[in-house]
Amino acid sequence: MSEEKLMSKKKPAYPVKKRLDIYLNRYNRKIEIPIFYDDLLRFSGSVTVYDNNDEDTLWVRVFYSDFEREEIDLSLKKVYSILHSDGSNRILEYLNIDAIDYCTFGNSKPFRIKVRNILNDNYTHFYVKKTDASRIYGLELEHMLSPYNLNFLVYKDTLIEEHIAGIPGDVFIKEMLPNCTESEKAQLAKEFVKFNERCMIRLLGDMRSYNYVIVPVHDFDHVVYRIRAIDFDQQCYEGKFKVYLPQFFKENFKMVELVSSKLQKYSVDQYKIEERSIVAKRIISSEKRINQLVNAAKTDKISLAENIERLKGEIHEFTLDVDFKRCKTMGDVLDTALEFVKRNYEDVSMKQLIEKKF
Repeated sequence: MSEEKLMSKKKPAYPVKKRLDIYLNRYNRKIEIPIFYDDLLRFSGSVTVYDNNDEDTLWVRVFYSDFEREEIDLSLKKVYSILHSDGSNRILEYLNIDAIDYCTFGNSKPFRIKVRNILNDNYTHFYVKKTDASRIYGLELEHMLSPYNLNFLVYKDTLIEEHIAGIPGDVFIKEMLPNCTESEKAQLAKEFVKFNERCMIRLLGDMRSYNYVIVPVHDFDHVVYRIRAIDFDQQCYEGKFKVYLPQFFKENFKMVELVSSKLQKYSVDQYKIEERSIVAKRIISSEKRINQLVNAAKTDKISLAENIERLKGEIHEFTLDVDFKRCKTMGDVLDTALEFVKRNYEDVSMKQLIEKKF
């Protein structure tokens, strides 16, 4: 664990350039929607949203004039239909927009939309954000390189993201981790090692505890925990390599402590190699699509020149791969990192693990 300041100043939002736009259109991410992020900024009032413990959630519930609310509600229902159904109007009469919340914390300042089915009271959320190329690269890489698929839409300067269900990491660590059984803690330690490795490989930064969720999955005789990223703003931006390793954030200290107390070094190394190997297999299985995404990133500006120089130097020190020294853009760094993993870990077998050849 390090107490040094890892993050730089607030990251700027980067526009979607032509090659990324072509990619989004090719894979049906670019779809016309009936409302823009700026439309939701026309709210006339708001109230603070508190959690069950009466603590400020940093979200506010916004309100609109009667005329605007009717138009906004209809448009948001249509967005829900496009995101989760076939885009037709036939389900709109069964939907209700229960709440529109606005977050003033963080880079993206998203709107969170609560949509309820009036026939059975089931509800879900989706998010409306400003488009940012970094975030889009992060979402796509999560979709292809993690165990989870992601659904999102882009239209001009507006990004629509589906909700990722789970218990916020900071809440889980504070309220639920102390009550976990010893075997559950060991399983959480294993999952954190794998999550840490996955973030490092695909250069997803800023995974402090409130930027990921912990998802309990009930198996037939026990609970298995999974960790999912929910914030993709810091994809391929920062120059410090440590930013891409969740273990170095003080907010994750309890999880790092868990790894130290529950796992032997050999087990940690084994889980790291397992994750690198499975990511290598995902790279190969989605190779055409990943290449198209990375080629767009290689010509895109999604970071600062000084960040690129620092990151490629630090990763070179970590991997001793001279290809990193030749990188010119952050997309080049990402491409080289994925190629390094694919080249070195696609053929790792259990026999090699046992013989400790890696």
